[in-house]
Amino acid sequence: MKKLICALVKLVAALAVISALLYAAVLYWDKIMAVVARIKTMLPDALKVRADGDAEAEDYADWEL
Repeated sequence: MKKLICALVKLVAALAVISALLYAAVLYWDKIMAVVARIKTMLPDALKVRADGDAEAEDYADWEL
């Protein structure tokens, strides 16, 4: 019985932590997205994924085949 109660207490505590994290994420979603946008603008062009798909060809352009 003691093990069951301890397991239930741990489960409730874990669910409380998860729900608090989700609540904070929803509450501060605008600020989180602003930070993500700021980080994206700070990244150099070399780290950004190119949409045209020629990034690999440019990496090996100077190799002799």
